[in-house]
Amino acid sequence: MTAYLNALGVICALGRGKDEVARNLFAGDCGGVRVQDGWVAERKLPVASVPGELACIPQSLIAHRSRNNQLLLEAGMQIRDEIDQAIQTYGRARIGVVLGTSTSGIEEASQGIAHYLREQHFPDGYDYQQQELSAPANFLCDWLELSGPSYVISTACTSSARALMSARRLLDLGLCDAVLCGGVDSLCKLTLNGFSALEAVSGERCNPFSVNRSGINIGEAAVLFLMSRTPGHPAPIALLGDGASSDAHHISAPEPSGRGARQAMEKALRRAGLQPGQIDYLNLHGTATQHNDAMESQAVAGLFPAGVPCSSTKPMTGHTLGAAGALEAAFCWLSLSTQNTAQALPPHVWDGQADPALPALKWVTTDTRLNPTSPRRLMSNSFAFGGNNVSLIIGDAP
Repeated sequence: MTAYLNALGVICALGRGKDEVARNLFAGDCGGVRVQDGWVAERKLPVASVPGELACIPQSLIAHRSRNNQLLLEAGMQIRDEIDQAIQTYGRARIGVVLGTSTSGIEEASQGIAHYLREQHFPDGYDYQQQELSAPANFLCDWLELSGPSYVISTACTSSARALMSARRLLDLGLCDAVLCGGVDSLCKLTLNGFSALEAVSGERCNPFSVNRSGINIGEAAVLFLMSRTPGHPAPIALLGDGASSDAHHISAPEPSGRGARQAMEKALRRAGLQPGQIDYLNLHGTATQHNDAMESQAVAGLFPAGVPCSSTKPMTGHTLGAAGALEAAFCWLSLSTQNTAQALPPHVWDGQADPALPALKWVTTDTRLNPTSPRRLMSNSFAFGGNNVSLIIGDAP
């Protein structure tokens, strides 16, 4: 059964909404990654934040107030018309919500605890439920008055890629007629300090697959797809295949050979009924850490011996953690969209100094063009702590 991706709401360091994000994405714009202080003690770091004021949580839903939910609200407002049409068509009980996150409202919880330690009471309006992992899905269901299956997946950096897989499963099982799926993560001190303690955060803009790479930048984003069993527009885009593996090599380091990463890609290809040579573009996980880039290049070079146009988009968005899988699937969706009349692909932004220890890959530049002839199939990789790997294939619907 085909899982159509009929609408997309997106907000990240590249902008708000499909048009602005696409314009800056295909231009290779890294302006959203800015050096800031105040996140990690005695250290200024590049972070990919969404500038400006965010939409306010409605007063009737004030218990849901958090930056995470504000980002999610912005993404939801962009596709509210399509959501309302789905509600009218299917009913509120037949629409599910599956999201990925790693932070939820933990920044507000951290601020609340700090206030309690200073003042011996929590701040006005504080609600401990803001920090629960289910908070984003609970908020969406309350805002939209939905009563279908609803849950949140938190598997670190594969969270929202797994959300798309789970949404497809709900459709395949006949439990839903449509699913709001994607992910959201906001910047917070907990994650920035945690990755800094792991010595994984770069003091410069990240530089994936370069010999000079020195770690990740952290970003924030919210992404919402409306997935359904019926196409929503004349040139429909679908989730054609998905694959997951868990190699459990190490709690934070990837399996060095890329065995688990390759297994996830192979499963996605089998699910889609495709061969490696039929993939037109690959969005790499590409975090710019030593270990990730080494293992991913081996996995990709082994599976695609003839090469495949590929790029890491994290220099433009930062690593958005629980939102990364859905965000990079959204970049594939935007590449296939009829609005992408130039047939552009997300360029690989780096210093151009290849690591001689890594297999050479075929990098997308701002001049690279996607084949305009259907069918086109794009792959996106997401890898997480614990050897948790996911690969998605987004393409023109059959």
